[in-house]
Amino acid sequence: MKQFINLLAAVFLLFTAITGSAQNTRLRDNNSIGWYSGTGTFSFNKKWSGHLEYQWRRENYITTWQQSLLRTGINYHANSNTTLRMGYAWAETYAYGDYPLNAFGKTFTEHRIYEVATLTQRTGSLDLSHRIMLEQRWLPRYNSAASAKPDDWLFMNRARYMLRLQQSLKGKTLEDKEPYVAAYDEILVGFGKNVNENIFDQNRFGLLLGYRFSPKFRLEAGYISQIVQLAREISGRNVFQHNNGFILNSFFNINF
Repeated sequence: MKQFINLLAAVFLLFTAITGSAQNTRLRDNNSIGWYSGTGTFSFNKKWSGHLEYQWRRENYITTWQQSLLRTGINYHANSNTTLRMGYAWAETYAYGDYPLNAFGKTFTEHRIYEVATLTQRTGSLDLSHRIMLEQRWLPRYNSAASAKPDDWLFMNRARYMLRLQQSLKGKTLEDKEPYVAAYDEILVGFGKNVNENIFDQNRFGLLLGYRFSPKFRLEAGYISQIVQLAREISGRNVFQHNNGFILNSFFNINF
């Protein structure tokens, strides 16, 4: 537990350094969010499995839409500590907050191809995981508020890194019918010719309390902070969304 507390403090300091405090050159948009997800892993054999994930993301905790996200993929388990995945993601992003992501306040659809490498390790009783993700994104572009359909599609790249710490609350390893605590921080950065001045896309920080019911099912819930920098400026000022709220994750493992 001491290792978990020390590393959690380091993650929090990193999160604070990345996000910083609001300055006069920034516009701040505060929102209350609720993220609810279900993730299924469908094992075909020791090396291959399928991935299916849906995230129901809401503003005002649950009353209105923030985003609907569906991911599918194929996993290759190189060894007990390394998993590689490639897949497709569909996202529907809604106009929320004082400064919507789309300049015309439109709901828009995004298509992604993604590649992921997840590396796990154990330090004493502490489990660490490193998730490295690359995304190829196709986002619609509208020339005016009157455009009913996208006038063009913009291709963008994004890189993501997430560090997650997990500590069993009963013993050195997490077993069935045992609780655990977890913390994570993820930074998302855009790159490529279509990324303008803002390569920083967003940062996510979470604190979770979980319970493993069996090898087939676990559940976790807690606090999430999402900081998003808009890709455009408003009146010459950068816009940062500060989205804070509740997160609930469920995980299913099915062996075929």
